[in-house]
Amino acid sequence: MRTSLDAAALTGIASRLSEVDAERAARYPGDAGGRQPVHTCYVPADAVTDDTPVQWGAAALAALEEHAPGPRAFAQTLGLPEELAEPVHEKVVAKLAREPVEDLRIDFEDGYGLRPDTVEDDDAVRCAGLAGVLEVPSVGIRFKSFELFERGIRTLDLFLTQLPTVPDGLVLTFPKVTAVEQVTALCDLLGLLEDRLDLARGRLRFEIQIETTQSIIDSTGSFAIPKFIAAGSGRVSGLHFGTYDYTAACGLSAGEQHLAHAACDFARNVMQVSAAGTGVRLSDGSSNILPAGDRDAVREAWRTHFGLVLRSLTHGFYQGWDMHPAQLVTRYAANYAFYLGNAAADAKRLRAYVDRADAGVLDEPATAQALAMSMKRALDCGALTTSDVERLCGLSEAELARLARREAV
Repeated sequence: MRTSLDAAALTGIASRLSEVDAERAARYPGDAGGRQPVHTCYVPADAVTDDTPVQWGAAALAALEEHAPGPRAFAQTLGLPEELAEPVHEKVVAKLAREPVEDLRIDFEDGYGLRPDTVEDDDAVRCAGLAGVLEVPSVGIRFKSFELFERGIRTLDLFLTQLPTVPDGLVLTFPKVTAVEQVTALCDLLGLLEDRLDLARGRLRFEIQIETTQSIIDSTGSFAIPKFIAAGSGRVSGLHFGTYDYTAACGLSAGEQHLAHAACDFARNVMQVSAAGTGVRLSDGSSNILPAGDRDAVREAWRTHFGLVLRSLTHGFYQGWDMHPAQLVTRYAANYAFYLGNAAADAKRLRAYVDRADAGVLDEPATAQALAMSMKRALDCGALTTSDVERLCGLSEAELARLARREAV
């Protein structure tokens, strides 16, 4: 057939586009795979012991038994549909007994406060000894912000230097970031620590707390997060929203400082768009309404936390902060209700996509990827088992992983 463009005319343009494609693939590699915890539990460094996860699980189970014993009372407290009452309650109890904490952050920042240097030194060394024996999938520290540069870096140095071995799930949390130069400086320091500790280059990664207005919009009027991620040179693993520092920085009154405020939605939307496709994962912030006191107070706090966690999940934030053991109850309840409530419909659409069947909804590869990722997250947190997934949609865990990478099944 006769055309107007020959190969010579196309070669130069195609070459330029190939360079663009390569740069995009490097900057947006997609999710790295593996499990993302549903939460991060923040515990002040002086309060962390080798059985902290067990203590949190026991305290959460005790609160559940005291304030909402049995599936019926539990469902009524949270407003769960009748058909979800027993399965959600059963799974929450099993999770709290088996693996109550998925990610533990040993806090040397706001939750720890200012202590004499000798005290913080001792806590840093002691916690380094605990990091390898804590029975949690991932663990790490939040060191002080660069407003207290020498103190923060000394704690980080002591902790890393005293570690018997670097755990696979080690996470470092970098708070109150305000400028790209801070990210670059931390990367330089981590590189030096890797050299001194004989660690592989890039072994030490960190999550950035998005809790300053400058971490959303910088002084030039540009979005700051893409610059942070680029400056991190592959070391940035996550973005964690800081509810109260951020809302205070926006000038909100104390009564308006909560996760459901529109100011927080704007910040999270910026986080989401900035991190999309980069492999950097997102975590929502915390609620300071703690489930403590009498039954009415605990149940009201549970309802608040349950609603906020569900809200995060529906907005694509699959992780959040927990500050109190009894918040584990509603953290897992919200996750299980969310995934179990959607499982049958999601599985039907996924199966129809794989079979190329007419199911009344025309799903594309991107939606199939989202459906597979939802099933995978449900597996990771314990909402579903592999046998549940196979029963619902006839797919194995390996096949789900392929669909999550947009590969054919």
